[in-house]
Amino acid sequence: MEHLVLPNSGLTRDDEGSKLGMWLFLYTEVLLFGGLFIVYTMYRFLYPDSFLQGSYHLSIPIGTINTIVLLTSSLTVAMGITALQKGNNKLAVWLMVATIFFALVFMVNKYFEWSAKIEHGLFPGMDAYMQLPRGETLFFFLYFFMTGLHALHIIIGAVVIGLVTMEIKNGKQSSSNFAYTENAGLYWHLVDLIWIFLFPLFYLIH
Repeated sequence: MEHLVLPNSGLTRDDEGSKLGMWLFLYTEVLLFGGLFIVYTMYRFLYPDSFLQGSYHLSIPIGTINTIVLLTSSLTVAMGITALQKGNNKLAVWLMVATIFFALVFMVNKYFEWSAKIEHGLFPGMDAYMQLPRGETLFFFLYFFMTGLHALHIIIGAVVIGLVTMEIKNGKQSSSNFAYTENAGLYWHLVDLIWIFLFPLFYLIH
């Protein structure tokens, strides 16, 4: 395991330990969403027709655009890490900013999509929602809960990447010290991976 001594201090930097800690954290995230996917699968098996009807209220074009946006953001963050490793901090900063931009585009699309559902009363607890068959209420509950939890992860990831970007700009992250940036990239890739599962589960049932 690699331990690096920080200049002008008696402290050491454990990059391998940092990465291991991030992988363990990502494992807990996989367990969280994995459990939700199991719940979804169980209810979809019990109410296949209701889940199909619920999916008709979702916009496949918006879901597709958001999928492309997140896949592109994974590319930009990976390219940003590579640029940093090669010592091109300026390019790394711009690529990280691009990743944050794509996160913003995703959230704006999600805002309009959620707003349309709420406007039609399909949010849990609203009158139109309460009049739906049980299977459809479960579909929309899981839809809002799971995509909302994912959106929270998008926000957290964008904030972390923003902090990383500032550190790159200030020279705290460099070609010889990029563990923090790499961990942020790993988190972002997980967020993208989760959406790749959410998209077909909710939008492509039919």
